[in-house]
Amino acid sequence: MDGKFDIITIGDSTVDTFIKIHEASIECDINKKDCKICVEYGGKIPVESISYGIAGNAANVAAGCATLGMKTAIYTQLGHDWQGTMIKSALEKFNISSDYIVIDENKSSNLSVVLTYQGERTIFVYHQDWSYSLPKLGATSWVYLTSLSESFTDSNIIDEVTHFIDKSRAKLVFAPGTYQIKANVKRFKNTLERCFIFICNLEEAKDILEIEAGEKLPNGEILDKLHALGPQIIVITDGEEGSYASDGQKYLKLGVFPTKLVEKTGAGDAYAAAFIAALNRNLNLGEAMVWGTINSAHVIREVGAQNGLLNLDGVERYRKSVPNLNATNL
Repeated sequence: MDGKFDIITIGDSTVDTFIKIHEASIECDINKKDCKICVEYGGKIPVESISYGIAGNAANVAAGCATLGMKTAIYTQLGHDWQGTMIKSALEKFNISSDYIVIDENKSSNLSVVLTYQGERTIFVYHQDWSYSLPKLGATSWVYLTSLSESFTDSNIIDEVTHFIDKSRAKLVFAPGTYQIKANVKRFKNTLERCFIFICNLEEAKDILEIEAGEKLPNGEILDKLHALGPQIIVITDGEEGSYASDGQKYLKLGVFPTKLVEKTGAGDAYAAAFIAALNRNLNLGEAMVWGTINSAHVIREVGAQNGLLNLDGVERYRKSVPNLNATNL
């Protein structure tokens, strides 16, 4: 693609294998939160359905933004295998530029198995150790930095993104993945201070802030503590409780858009994509939350992280159907 991009996403991509089962049980601790899915040890478990899809936070957000009309590119690394070919082809079908896709001839692509039971998913993840090096990126309005494999600590990828933000003046969105959180997000001080938006879910926020298990803090205080790390806008998603957001002046909350739950994979990424697309169209913070909520609700109605993504007409149509869905003060 020629010319300036609206957004470039940075992070890993994967092929998800979705397995839906109905013979299992859920066992929870007394607090009803620490739950485990249990299947017969050594048994043969009937499978209701198997399907495949392209996923990974960077790929999901790229697909969501492209579907919403943003000119999109992705920096991701793929193996020289059928999975890599499948991922690249799927991204190109969304009209996502492959200019910054890197094929490693000697490695295998990422794979995940998503086990779905009663609408909730348990994910088995294989992360390849990639050798990250940021390509020479073109002009862009937004950069979305997200989940990378554990080997990111052996590279300068975070610093390279930070330098690119300084040079390009693009707006940085940081949605850290598991290994970035494990490595301690707070160590990336220069990056956090350049964040226009920081996105995570509530459990991730507590991990980042090192809030002890069982310690209860008001959501406004959690937003403040994340603001203190440097980002201008904080977004926290909280499953069935909805989402919270703050720009340091306004502290907002929004419930969920009622919908049929089929499978949750990609819900947070769909929210992030629509949230960014709304701000890119100069909508306010509260309306961006509404867009994110609508897009997320539509994705969980289908299996796979990208199958239910809405285009602009779809978001605007659903928005008209819920005129009373508005963010309120936290």
